[in-house]
Amino acid sequence: MAAITAAMVGELRAKTDAPMMECKKALTEAEGDMARAEEILRVKLGSKASKAASRVTAEGVVAAHIAGGVGTLIEVNCETDFVSKNDDFLKFTADVARLVSENNPADVAALSALPLDGKTVEEIRAELIGRICENMSIRRFHRFQTFSKLVSYLHGTRIGVMVEFDGADEQVGKDVAMHIAAMKPVALSSDDVPSDLVEKERSVARLKAEESGKPADIAAKMVEGSVQKYLKEVSLFNQAFVKNDKQTVEQMLKAANTTVKSFVMYVVGEGIEKKQDDFAAEVATQVAAAQKG
Repeated sequence: MAAITAAMVGELRAKTDAPMMECKKALTEAEGDMARAEEILRVKLGSKASKAASRVTAEGVVAAHIAGGVGTLIEVNCETDFVSKNDDFLKFTADVARLVSENNPADVAALSALPLDGKTVEEIRAELIGRICENMSIRRFHRFQTFSKLVSYLHGTRIGVMVEFDGADEQVGKDVAMHIAAMKPVALSSDDVPSDLVEKERSVARLKAEESGKPADIAAKMVEGSVQKYLKEVSLFNQAFVKNDKQTVEQMLKAANTTVKSFVMYVVGEGIEKKQDDFAAEVATQVAAAQKG
């Protein structure tokens, strides 16, 4: 059997970025054949990725990329807040945001098949899972292509907003993006609020009105009033502007001769059911397993 030297281990690590001991084991199994060892590592890393695939990814980051009238907002998830600060994870997120802008993939599956650094996005994702030992997933992205202006605002890495607008002052667009991150509207105007959200609010208001015991005509007015109040609260143009609550966003935009055409906001993990770990039960299970062993 060929001797496995530190130089060989270092070379394999440089090629794969896998842990040193994993590189040594792979070289030993491959009897010093570098190409075979690299393939063994990829198989092992892929295996780790498969095992991690069932774990919930409710942490992560939102990233933005804007260039030449094309912009992308993307959310990439992981299991823990610790990994969301990992440099390799952050680079991967920035890389895939750029790929979306440059290639306009139809969906996450198409994005995963795109080439990146001599491999596919999916292969790099699997290798990252193998190295970091934590599940990761590309959750969603939105791509803008427009002759209007684009601006993004990131509140740390957990909230991201991209705004499409027309106007001379780019700061106005940035102010709107910051406002959206703070106030979280669901649509531009009341008419644009999704019907399912309106019906949900109407149902809640109806139940409250029924519990009040008011006459039917008054209860109906109460329901309608609640719905209209909700629509103002969740539509961007009707919200009080965060930098000057004496005017609505619509009034501010009119004064600045600016038109907001669309926006997208992502909040990391929004809508994902997080796993609630029972630490005491986990410890008890491990102790019982050790006693049996």
